[in-house]
Amino acid sequence: SGGIEWNIGATGHTTLSCSPVHAACVPAPDGGRMLCLWEWERLRDLPFQVDLWLPEGSDFLYVGARIRNPHERPAPTYWWSNIAVPENRRVLAPADEAWLPHSPKGVGGTPIGYERRLRRVPVPEYGGVDRTYPLNSAYAADYFYEVPDDRRRWIAALDEDGHGLVQTSTDLLRGRKLFVWGTGPGGRRWQEWLTEPGTGGYCEIQAGLVRTQLEHVKLEAESEVSWLEAYGPLTASPEGDWHTVLRRAEDRLEAALPRADVDAAYDAWRACADTEPGERLATGSGWGALEVLRTGWKLPGTPFAEDTLGEEQRPWLHLLRAGSLPEPEHHEPPGGTLVARPWRDMLETAAATPSAEYHLGVAQWHGGDRAQAVRSWERGLKSATDRWPLLRCLAVADQEDGHGERAADRYAEAFDDLCARRTDGAEKGDGRWVAVTAALGREAIGALLAAGRGTDARTVWDRLDPATRARGRYRLIEAELLAAEGRSEDARAVFDEGFEVADLREGADGIGLLWA
Repeated sequence: SGGIEWNIGATGHTTLSCSPVHAACVPAPDGGRMLCLWEWERLRDLPFQVDLWLPEGSDFLYVGARIRNPHERPAPTYWWSNIAVPENRRVLAPADEAWLPHSPKGVGGTPIGYERRLRRVPVPEYGGVDRTYPLNSAYAADYFYEVPDDRRRWIAALDEDGHGLVQTSTDLLRGRKLFVWGTGPGGRRWQEWLTEPGTGGYCEIQAGLVRTQLEHVKLEAESEVSWLEAYGPLTASPEGDWHTVLRRAEDRLEAALPRADVDAAYDAWRACADTEPGERLATGSGWGALEVLRTGWKLPGTPFAEDTLGEEQRPWLHLLRAGSLPEPEHHEPPGGTLVARPWRDMLETAAATPSAEYHLGVAQWHGGDRAQAVRSWERGLKSATDRWPLLRCLAVADQEDGHGERAADRYAEAFDDLCARRTDGAEKGDGRWVAVTAALGREAIGALLAAGRGTDARTVWDRLDPATRARGRYRLIEAELLAAEGRSEDARAVFDEGFEVADLREGADGIGLLWA
């Protein structure tokens, strides 16, 4: 357990968390080797890169990061570097105040989710407790430190002997944050699930472009933003008066890695950030190559070669070159949607096939034009052979508009159509069909139960693959079904047997509500 994740795009974790990225070796600023990672992030439609190198004789790993906006319009930009450190530490950051998301308490004092409101709290002590010690917090919490503009940007986690890790950066990466899981039973279970057996728990020290994770920064058209981070060891006593502790740690950091050296390393990296990558170590997606084909952009340092185009990009390449979006072959699922404005414009002028109307509606929904999205899906439904993707979209729209009964009807019809359209490959265990059937079945059961239609929900359940029904998410659904049927003891037995919901959405409270 541990490491660092670099998050771009959405609030929270990047959508690329579990996806391969492009990787290659390039010469480092000091003549050694540098690892270059890059990819195209589709939520914000921006390319980014992360370059890592360890200078000869250095205790500090350097990380150069850059986000480009090649478009003719500004783009909202987001970045947080999340670093896992042992939680039995004291976390230091040069701040006297922090922003804390308001977290209302549910039954028994358990947090039931974050609201998009912030309050300013003192550092280090808040509510009579020193919150810079992660194990002093009972519940999960985010502390976004208010680092003064004139202070060096850094954050550290030190053990009782004063040894630990420090992260520092050039001034552009201004935000610093502590995230704790909490010592309550929920936080402990979370830790147990996420960490390797036999290891202690962890917290996260983080660094971002802005003060909090509820903000984005405006990246102007045809511009870029870049900075340098450094990670290394720090030894300084964590005990004592807060300002004394900070001054002592900052002095030790300056001795180990002067602020001027970080700025100089950044300048040296920028001089070679456009180097053409050499030996390719890994291949990411083909979405960047598709954008380069569409625009002719030159992006030195982050090449998106045409040979990275794959099956996912094939229909969009056809739209780009022929002006039409082909229907999926053999009743296959519709695949990912491109929602950026240029692709939406192409979909609006393409032939109004069911596939084009499906993807156009998703792009319109993403752009906030929900009424038009519904009209696109309804048009596509009139001539669709495979109706389930469009029916599912309309069911989601009904749910958003509070039409629960109609949403349940459409989900039930969509699931029936999907089961009728599945090819022989589905019966042989084709992974895509198993995944699509499981996902649509899960949503359909939820909508039917919400509408009080337990018998119809049970019918959907019975048609799911046995291996799907054995997964933790579906054991929870089974318990919900049993409870809805008035079989509380059988539902309780599912809990007694035990299950793990690996794909539970962060902040979801379904398990607790069902248990209650």
